[in-house]
Amino acid sequence: MNDVKIINDPVFGFIKIPKGILYGIVEHPLFQRLNRIHQLGLASVVYPGARHTRFQHSLGAFHLMSEAILNLQQKGIFIFESEAEAVQAAILMHDIGHGPFSHVLENTLIHGISHEEISLLMMEEINRSLNGQLNLAISIFKGDYPKNFLHQLISSQLDMDRLDYLRRDSFYTGVTEGNIGSARIIKMLNVVNDSLVVEQKGIYSLENYLTTRRLMYWQVYLHRTCVAYEKVLVNMLTRAKDLIRMGQDVFASPALHYFLSNDIDAEWFATHPETLTNYGELDDSDIWSAMKAWKHHDDKILSTLATDMLDRKIFKVEVHEEPVSQERIDELQENIARKLGIEKSDAHYLMSLNTIQKDMYNVDDDSIAILYKNGEIKDISEASELLNVQLLSKKIRKYYLCYQRFE
Repeated sequence: MNDVKIINDPVFGFIKIPKGILYGIVEHPLFQRLNRIHQLGLASVVYPGARHTRFQHSLGAFHLMSEAILNLQQKGIFIFESEAEAVQAAILMHDIGHGPFSHVLENTLIHGISHEEISLLMMEEINRSLNGQLNLAISIFKGDYPKNFLHQLISSQLDMDRLDYLRRDSFYTGVTEGNIGSARIIKMLNVVNDSLVVEQKGIYSLENYLTTRRLMYWQVYLHRTCVAYEKVLVNMLTRAKDLIRMGQDVFASPALHYFLSNDIDAEWFATHPETLTNYGELDDSDIWSAMKAWKHHDDKILSTLATDMLDRKIFKVEVHEEPVSQERIDELQENIARKLGIEKSDAHYLMSLNTIQKDMYNVDDDSIAILYKNGEIKDISEASELLNVQLLSKKIRKYYLCYQRFE
């Protein structure tokens, strides 16, 4: 047991991390940074318990990966120990490139580069510090390794990332309908023709999994209040960025100031080595500490938005089934400008209009292969007696109009 570190996880119990490469990743500063990034961004504004971190989620996904590898090996799927360790390393690091508040700021502080691409840059950074011991893990993560099913365990409809975050997010939000039978799904996993399949006995757990995932999107991830609060944050950072461009002094930590002062995209990351270092020092606390100073800024717009964030004064939100008319938008902008004493051209900082679409079922994205005892394979949409694919395939599109409250 001296060769293993044990962490007590509230969702899965004791998680064992072997000493060596895997524990070396956990101890790395770039991984420890995930302790300072909340998994669900600002969802705690609706679900106060939702304050778990990317660090906890990454450990949970690692635990499920260990279970999945053991299960597949017991079914006769040949996996070298080096491959097992590599895929465990890859799932540990799969979210390492997330920025503050998770997905919220991907198009605000940076654009044109995804957190997956930044994760890869950080993996390569950790790999250098571990003298190339993560070459195989990175190859599997990128999907370059010949055994495709190993990549599917990291990124697919049945990856360990999704199986953990649904269980974990359900647990911490208290949305019990979101609980899925992850252990049952993992037990039913198998490999045919280098692709993951689920044995027929696991079909009911899969039906629950697909239904639950959609429920969690609308009830938690796309909850109207969460979306409205996120828009306050995005608009606040956009205003801070614009003020700096106009030459105004805006308080920020060195790392945050770097991202507010520069227009950072994929090319910038590639040509400015210090960008990854600054990104690695950026977490939720940079934003919270900045907004405490911005609350007292001379700029009326920035101080209003920072006060909204700190005092939980969330944008009012209207959810429409049809696009919002330009007349309604003009009316809101005039009202905001009048009440706040600002130019109408600046009123857009105090409102947001977003189209949010989430298909209940997409044949391409949600395809899961079911393995029957006779060796036949069917897609879940054919195999399931409960899933009404025609109904689930109906596109759901909603228009969220968010704007400053004055009452």
